[in-house]
Amino acid sequence: MLLTPIDWIIIAAFFALSLAIGVAVARRSGSSTAEFFLSGREMPWWLLGISLVATTFSADTPNLVTDMVRTSGVAGNWAWWAFLFTGMLTVFVYAKLWRRSRVLTDLEFYELRYSGREAAFLRGFRAIYLGLFFNVMIMATVCLAAIKIGGVLLGISPVQTLLMASFITVIYSSIGGFRGVLFTDFFQFIIAMIGAFGAAFVALDMPQVGGLSSLLAHEAVAPKLNIIPDFSAMSFKELLPVFILPLAVQWWSVWYPGAEPGGGGYVAQRMLSAKNERHAIGATLIFNALHYALRPWPWIIVALASIIVFPDLASIQQQFPHIDPSIVKNDLAYPAMLTFLPKGLLGLVVASLIAAFMSTIATHLNWGSSYIVNDFWARFVDRKASETTLVNVGRASTAVLMVFAAILALYLENALQAFNILLQIGAGTGLLFLLRWFWYRINAWSEIAAMGVSFLVAVYFELIHTRVLGMEKVASEYQLLIGVAVTTVAWVLTTLLTKPSDTATLRRFYRMIRPAGNGWKAVIDQAKAEGDPLPEGPAKGELSLELLCMAVGALAIYSALFATGLWIYSNFIPALVLTLVSAGAAYFLFRLWGRLQTMEDHEIPEA
Repeated sequence: MLLTPIDWIIIAAFFALSLAIGVAVARRSGSSTAEFFLSGREMPWWLLGISLVATTFSADTPNLVTDMVRTSGVAGNWAWWAFLFTGMLTVFVYAKLWRRSRVLTDLEFYELRYSGREAAFLRGFRAIYLGLFFNVMIMATVCLAAIKIGGVLLGISPVQTLLMASFITVIYSSIGGFRGVLFTDFFQFIIAMIGAFGAAFVALDMPQVGGLSSLLAHEAVAPKLNIIPDFSAMSFKELLPVFILPLAVQWWSVWYPGAEPGGGGYVAQRMLSAKNERHAIGATLIFNALHYALRPWPWIIVALASIIVFPDLASIQQQFPHIDPSIVKNDLAYPAMLTFLPKGLLGLVVASLIAAFMSTIATHLNWGSSYIVNDFWARFVDRKASETTLVNVGRASTAVLMVFAAILALYLENALQAFNILLQIGAGTGLLFLLRWFWYRINAWSEIAAMGVSFLVAVYFELIHTRVLGMEKVASEYQLLIGVAVTTVAWVLTTLLTKPSDTATLRRFYRMIRPAGNGWKAVIDQAKAEGDPLPEGPAKGELSLELLCMAVGALAIYSALFATGLWIYSNFIPALVLTLVSAGAAYFLFRLWGRLQTMEDHEIPEA
């Protein structure tokens, strides 16, 4: 498809603005590693929250949602909707703890919380494992989406797409640092949302679709509309992957970027760069509200319309014969639908998808680079490196990460494939990440065991089980369950069979973080007996109040999400009820949050 001059003008203006922001903040961002990776720890909650939404609104996300809807219906989105629970847990329990730690990256946490050579090894190894290998895998899925969009909308090759899409991103990420990422994320989010809603309206207006009422009544679409799976029409085997597993196991047990149990990765990076604890909480709260309640429905509408326009993969391949058949999957239906956009709007939507790509890639480049610089280079390679040297290493590693991600993207086929691989690699580690703040017995060996076993289980199912042993492939949901069970048993046993971190490390951590609960009672009692009393922990009942805030917050956001869907479906009475429930839960949440802040105001001031 050839874009018109007005489309190209819109896209060029977008690129120019992104680059201008990076140049404008380059001098300040390059002054130190704290500036380059955390913007001097002075960012407001609203900017950090919107940046998180922009980051998770990647170019592959609409494709992934389309794949889920076409495969399992609207209810298939529970594979990621279930992560709201861990998101709200991060908001009210973990955000303030991360901010108190004052680390530069979440990997630096390892030598704050654990002791010994094993803690140093864990930090250095995960810097490369997550910052390079895992991070490159994530960026490759985003690049894959860009390849499909470029092939469908512009008719260009994968290599051409990646060169065009990544050039500006690498430039403004490497010179503007985290501050440049945040500011570009803000306007990229606005453009991305305009494009998403524009695409939904055009999809509904297509002659084949015939408007919203015709879409919902279509015989191929109607069975896909259930927000909650139809338990009477689905077997346990069908319900397990789309509903039971995400809600019962996945949200607390699986490490996945942007939805890490207890926070981590680029979510922790935002919390660490906040002005204070309250801004860290506010940032993660607005992120979860917008991420789950605002964004899904425009993508879902386009996905449902695509079922009518492109009923099967053969129809997509027929429409785009120049596309490599190996990447013609259900996720290609989203960019295929965008080919029907009128001029002007097409340019805006293409710019919005570029914005989604750039915001995600820019964050992952800066985040991955922070691991390589702070947790590998400065810790193990050159401990006396100057701030200028470290910033330069960060800029160089930004470019290297992009090259690796682009190469890997050429070997992937669809977004859902990569999503399932990432879930499997992180299966079983989530509970450890939740408990390590509250149970002193967890140590570096616990994390090493969890990381190693989860990876080996994933490798077994992906390579050994079918390709080496020649056995029948195990369904991804059962792979996940087995991975969670084996990994959890492995790290719990390791924890019980090894010694906790040394006394000095545990006491220093407690003084800084002041975690709630009884998991530190032995440390507190020993310190008191030895004449080295630790400060009082949180007020009694604070953790319970935080968990109540989590539950009420999840109710408010889920109700808003479902109410929106029911308004679209014209189910007005249930939609009105859920709207009122959402509003009431939101009001109650902010009352509870006020009580929580009052309790925290009486605690030891922030360091």
